[in-house]
Amino acid sequence: MKLLALFFTILWMLNVNSQEIGILKYKGGGDWYANPTALPNLIRFCNENINTKIEPKPLTVEVGNPEIFLFPYLHMTGHGNVFLNQDEADNLRTYLLSGGFLHIDDNYGMEPYIRKELVKVFPEKELVEIGAEHEIFKSRYSFPNGLPKIHEHDGKRPQALGIFHENRLLLLFTYESDLGDGWEDPEVHNDSEEVRLKALQMGANIIDYAFKN
Repeated sequence: MKLLALFFTILWMLNVNSQEIGILKYKGGGDWYANPTALPNLIRFCNENINTKIEPKPLTVEVGNPEIFLFPYLHMTGHGNVFLNQDEADNLRTYLLSGGFLHIDDNYGMEPYIRKELVKVFPEKELVEIGAEHEIFKSRYSFPNGLPKIHEHDGKRPQALGIFHENRLLLLFTYESDLGDGWEDPEVHNDSEEVRLKALQMGANIIDYAFKN
């Protein structure tokens, strides 16, 4: 497995201009496939507004598959349980430390499970809140107050939490915001154009940061 991961890492380094997005498939029973229109809409928005050339259809990849190394950006979402075995956790750790980026967007209900599983990936690190001054909130669009609130669930404030390595944000966990719902087709959640635009602009900032760092 380690040799295969190394192979894909080298392949990724040779193809540094690759602009593809991967949907991370995980075990545990959570709906990793939630928000099916979200990423295609975000991709379209980025290609039209921030000069990316991302493939229109995101590809699904399992967390333990070395093919995750082919994606500069992985997206993970859902409402429920998440489980990673140690091989999967190790694969994800190697991917992130090798330059990959994971955005976990809590669709509501993931938080207690993802915290537990991230300990397997980075036992020596903790999720920390990302301040509004961070580049991810101003790389393309300005969010002076930090992560925008898209959907109301429990009346809590939105939080952007992250894991850093050598000052690089390599994992972003967006909590109590639900960006993915704002990326979906308008009729899915009946969000206003203003709310959807905020969600898409924040998503574009995340994509921009992931591709540049």
